[in-house]
Amino acid sequence: MDKRFELTIGPLQFNWTADAFVDFYARIADESPVDRVVVGELVCSKRLPFYADRIPEVVARLERGGKTVAFASLALPTLERERRAAREMVEQTEHEVEIDDLTFLRFMQPERPFAVGPLVNVYNENTLKYLVRRGARRFCLPPELPIASVEVLAEAAGEAGASVEVWAYGRIPLAISSRCYHARVHGLSKDSCQFVCANDPDGWATQTMDGADFLAVNGVQTLSHVYGNLIGDLDPLAAAGVSALRLSPHSGDFVAVTQAFADAVAGKISPEEGMARLHAITPAADFSNGFLFGECGAAILPRRRDEPLARAGR
Repeated sequence: MDKRFELTIGPLQFNWTADAFVDFYARIADESPVDRVVVGELVCSKRLPFYADRIPEVVARLERGGKTVAFASLALPTLERERRAAREMVEQTEHEVEIDDLTFLRFMQPERPFAVGPLVNVYNENTLKYLVRRGARRFCLPPELPIASVEVLAEAAGEAGASVEVWAYGRIPLAISSRCYHARVHGLSKDSCQFVCANDPDGWATQTMDGADFLAVNGVQTLSHVYGNLIGDLDPLAAAGVSALRLSPHSGDFVAVTQAFADAVAGKISPEEGMARLHAITPAADFSNGFLFGECGAAILPRRRDEPLARAGR
């Protein structure tokens, strides 16, 4: 049976050791059923020197395992060395580049296709079509979009010769800053952070003053406390024209997570079985799909099988 969706593993958002980085991608290469893997530093350029020399072996291992590899851009380049590194990455790699900051457009040659990551605010057809004219051929849409907007953008992308991917698993990126709260909460400055974010391999969980779980902090990045999880919503996503699902790396048995999605996509397990399997793999995680249905992003909402998709206004 043909798969309804391609499976993509997005860039690692967290600060793992170089050995953990290599081991993670070795398992993905050898054991995971995903099609495409985005590799590189998205959040903080200070992390990159710890594993940069290991990236070539990771890419080679992934490609031997039959995976398509793309490179992620930094989400918020602010320093000259970061802009220089961005230009060098674009110029020196033949792999697809996924941009998560529009400053990268200045480095993209008109004839070179690229991908657009979920941190770029592609909220309407005009933005999407402009980026297609600049060379974009794949869009991972912002995870806060409701299904009606996803449908409209997927249609526009298809008409323009591009494809649409959605954030289907993992803590949801909400904001990124030039300041590092992870360092500040430990009484440190960003310049002398001592890389304390490495102590929290899935982000540092925060609570409200009432003690309710709220967000997760990952260096300069703010994430949701809950894990976005759309394994139960594959039918409406397929109907909306989505062609790929993005799974964001987390610690634990992530290969098992990707296998659950692959089985659900192939129709080997029901949405309910897929959700139960993911609960068993990550028992400490709370799941959500609220954004997809235009509700509170932290909510988990069932959708009736007979409920029609509501189209967004144009």
